[in-house]
Amino acid sequence: MSDETWHNAALALKLLEIDPVGLGGAVVRMAASPARDALLAEFQPGPPLRKLPVNISDEQLFGGIDLSATLASSEVIENIGFFDKPYMAVIPMAERCPVALAAKLATLANQGLTQGFLAIDEGIEADERTPDVLAERLAFHISPQGRAPTVPAGTAPTGERVNRDDALTQLTLIAARFGISSLRAPTLAHRAAQAHASLMGRDHLTESDIAAAATLVFPHRATRVPEAEQAAQDDTPPPPPEVDETEGQGRDQDLSLPDTDMLIAAVKSLLPEGLLTGLVPAGTSRQAGGAGAGQKRKSNRRGRPLPSRPGRFDGTTRIDLIATLRTAAPWQPLRRQQTPDRPGLLFRPSDIRLKRYQEQSDRLLIFCVDASGSAAVSRLGEAKGAIELLLGEAYASRDQVALISFRGDAAEVLLPPTRSLVQTKRRLSALPGGGGTPLAAGLQSALVLALQSRTRGMTPTVILITDGRANIALDGSANRAQAGEDATRIAHALRASDISGLVIDMSNRPQPALAELSQTLAAPYVPLPRADAHRLTGAVHAALDG
Repeated sequence: MSDETWHNAALALKLLEIDPVGLGGAVVRMAASPARDALLAEFQPGPPLRKLPVNISDEQLFGGIDLSATLASSEVIENIGFFDKPYMAVIPMAERCPVALAAKLATLANQGLTQGFLAIDEGIEADERTPDVLAERLAFHISPQGRAPTVPAGTAPTGERVNRDDALTQLTLIAARFGISSLRAPTLAHRAAQAHASLMGRDHLTESDIAAAATLVFPHRATRVPEAEQAAQDDTPPPPPEVDETEGQGRDQDLSLPDTDMLIAAVKSLLPEGLLTGLVPAGTSRQAGGAGAGQKRKSNRRGRPLPSRPGRFDGTTRIDLIATLRTAAPWQPLRRQQTPDRPGLLFRPSDIRLKRYQEQSDRLLIFCVDASGSAAVSRLGEAKGAIELLLGEAYASRDQVALISFRGDAAEVLLPPTRSLVQTKRRLSALPGGGGTPLAAGLQSALVLALQSRTRGMTPTVILITDGRANIALDGSANRAQAGEDATRIAHALRASDISGLVIDMSNRPQPALAELSQTLAAPYVPLPRADAHRLTGAVHAALDG
C-alpha cells in the first residue's frame, strides 16, 4: 500500500507536468524531508516555478502602486502582479494560507490567469490543511505513506478503448458513488485521463487511463464509502431495455466502458485513513470541540499569523510594517500641509500596527485507570491496548499520553507525559492490579499532573476508567461514604480548574454514582461494559472530537 501511494504521487506529478493549467495543480501534504525533496526534484513543469508566500500583499499579487517608492520619489510607481508572467506558483506552508488569499487565488484560476499551483502542505492536525476553496481546484492530493520504494512501478494493462462522452459519464457516476457533489472533480479526472493517455503515447483514452485518473483524483474528495449494490427485492428480473436499432450506428461498436466495480474498488483502496470514523464533506471544516484539540493562544512571536492590530510598540511586540504604511499613507498629504518642513513619511502613534500570531498547544491525554478488584486484569488489558492505539496516532496529532494507576490506598503516576511508544509499552507491561479503589487519590494525582502540564503549555484532558466502586478515602481509611465525598470534592476542583475530562464506566452495569461524578466534572459519561481496546479507543475519539 505504501509503495502504491509513492507510485501514485510520482504519476500525479508527471501528469501535472503535461497539463498544469487544465489540472490546476496539486496539494503535497508531506513534512519537510529528503524524501519530499527527492520527489519534487524530478518535477519539471512547462511554466517556471516561483514561490508565492502566504503573507503576500494585494499589491504584490495583483500589482498596483508601490507605496514606499511612490512616496520617496513623488512619482507614481507601479508594481507588476505575481501572475503577470507565466509562473507556476509554489505555496510553501500552504496550511497557513489565509482563506481570503485562497479565495483570491481561486478567482484568478477561474479567470484563467494562473499556470497552476503546487501547495506544499506541512500540516499535522486535521484542521491544519490547505484551504478547501483552493484545494478543490487542484486535481491531486499527494500524501505518500511509509518509505519511498526503490523499485519502479510496473506498467498497467492498457484495456479497451473508451470514447470521450463515455469516459465523462463513467467518471461522473463514480464520483457520485463516493458522495462527490462537485462537477469539478470528474472534469479534473477527465483531464487527468487525457494527460495519462498522452504520457503513454496514445491519442485516445483507454480503461487504464480512466482507472489511473479515478484513483488519483477521487480518494481525497470522497465523503462516503460506497456500499455493495443491494440485490433487487423483486425476484422477477426486469425486462430488457428496448434497443433502438438505429442508435449508435455512427459510433465505433468496439468502444466499451470500464468495469465500474473494479474502478470503485481501486478508489476505495486509496481512501484516506479515518474516512470511515468521521466523514467531512469537502468545503467544510470540522471544529474540534472542547477537549478535541489543544487550546489556541494568542502570541506576538510565533504561530499562525493573524490580522495585525493597533497598539503601542513596547519592545516586546513586532511592528507590521506593511500594515503601518498602509494606515499612514492616506494621511500623508494632510500631514504634509501641517508640517511642510519635516522630511520623509509622517507617522502618528495611531498608525502603528502590531503583528499577532496564534499558536496551538499540545494536548495531553491523562489516563486515570482503576487497577483494583477482581476485574483488574481484563480492565487493565483493555486500557493498555487503548493507550497503545492512541499513542500510535499521537505522532501525527501532537498528542501526549500519561498514565496514572490507582489501587490499594494510593495512586501512582506510572507514565509521565510522553510520546515514546517504546517507553509506554515497557511501563504498561508492568502495570500492577488488585486491592481497594482509592478513586479520590487517582483524581487528585490527575489534577496535580494536569496543572503541572498546563504550566508547560499543554492542554490536559483526564480520562477516568473505573467501575465506580470507590471504597478508600484520601486518608487511606476504608470508608465508602468518605471515599465518595472525597472523589466529589476533587471532581469539583478539576472542574473549577477548567480541566476537561471523560468518564468511562467499565462495570457490567452502568453505575449511577459515576454518572453523577461525570456531571460534577462536566465531562461526558460513556458506559462501556465488556469493551475491548478498539471500542475504548473509539469512545475516546467520539467524546473528544465530537
